[in-house]
Amino acid sequence: MSETCREWTAVQQTFQKIWGYADLRPSQREVVTSLLRGQDSLAIMATGGGKSICFQLPAILNEGLTLVVSPLLALMEDQVRDCKSRNLPAACLHSNLSQIERREVLQNLGGTRLLYVSPETLLSQPIWEKLCDRQLKITGLMLDEAHCLVQWGDSFRPSYRRLGAVRSALMAQKPNHHPRIAIAAFTATADRDTTAELQACLHLENPSIIRTSPYRPHLSLQVAIAWTPAGRKSRTLKFIRDRKGQSGLIYVRSRHDAEMLATWLQENSFKTAAYHAGLPPQERRQIEQQWLTNQYPFVICTSAFGLGINKPDTRWVLHFHPPLTLSEYIQEIGRAGRDDKPAEALMLVSEPTGLLDDSDRQRVDFFLQQQQKTQRQALALLPKLPRQGNFAEVAKLHPDAAIALGLLHRSGNLTWHTPFTYEIHRLPHQKQLKQQFGDQRAIAQMKAFIHTRGDRWKFLLNTFGFEE
Repeated sequence: MSETCREWTAVQQTFQKIWGYADLRPSQREVVTSLLRGQDSLAIMATGGGKSICFQLPAILNEGLTLVVSPLLALMEDQVRDCKSRNLPAACLHSNLSQIERREVLQNLGGTRLLYVSPETLLSQPIWEKLCDRQLKITGLMLDEAHCLVQWGDSFRPSYRRLGAVRSALMAQKPNHHPRIAIAAFTATADRDTTAELQACLHLENPSIIRTSPYRPHLSLQVAIAWTPAGRKSRTLKFIRDRKGQSGLIYVRSRHDAEMLATWLQENSFKTAAYHAGLPPQERRQIEQQWLTNQYPFVICTSAFGLGINKPDTRWVLHFHPPLTLSEYIQEIGRAGRDDKPAEALMLVSEPTGLLDDSDRQRVDFFLQQQQKTQRQALALLPKLPRQGNFAEVAKLHPDAAIALGLLHRSGNLTWHTPFTYEIHRLPHQKQLKQQFGDQRAIAQMKAFIHTRGDRWKFLLNTFGFEE
């Protein structure tokens, strides 16, 4: 016991020296302890809960390299910049690096403790070959913003579904590797189904599961009916003007909506900008910094904005359109009031019948139609795919194979033996796959939340398995 105390004292001293805080939060301590033991972990921690420290601290204390799989370039760069400001040996690899920068990162892997990559970069052949070098010691595989695996893994980011085969494939290349590579997944939101999906897909072995409630008593949740499109804009103007000088965020559901609303607000003399994935990285970075430094009191953004960004004095979040799912909603409102001072979240919705403004329903229908189209295309492709194959070769012949294979994997009909080789066990009927796309259950939950007349926080917490 005394040896354990001495070891933890050393951990605490390192934490205090690098981050300057007196002590870790109890949930952080649980995750750090698990990872230092080499145990798999699943950490469901509210936004602003200090998730990054949970894998950065063990990475510094352990020998070898920790891989951090992150969904967004801006998120990677933010965390690497923060690490370097603390003199921590961190780097990231992504498509926007020059050849010289890329070569420098790869040459210095032996002295790097944290390497941030997207799932696609991790599984690209040149990077994978470097990571399989027998001399390179890898101690951890961390999945940041892990809900993206469930949210995007069946559609435009199918590489996520291959991550469960990474550990065994790396260990096979390093027969004398010690210790075991630990896997941890971090997210702010995961209901029971998402938790089970993450454990299964990532092949987590007896994971330590740490859950903290997203409840913030100082964050007021409001839903208001906007009877017409003009009424939605009018309500938005009043909301913003009543909060002049406060920092906030306006969420919309598409790039087009972001551009249109930003232009309209600029015409109404507001200093703001649209932020979405279609902008060049440099422009996204500039908008982000202008918001962080209060040059923009608010920005109009899609769901990608705010992942991993900490602006504690954000006083409000306005949903100009309702999100599709409660997971998205909790992620987005969680960016307000991180300083534990009063904050507001307002969602504007069409009136229930949609007679005067059917735009909310149209957005949901469009999403479902796109998902169903993807499903039909995947189902049509399945009979053409070899039952066993090399992913790269199959993808050359069939560009949409990744989504089709991901669909089979999620339904339990396919195994990834390595991240690059698969085996199809059986081809299911369409009825067996109909729930794979267009998550009707999640959309129904969102609708129930919108129309609830009771305590909205209680509704959210019950949905995600917490008590207030």
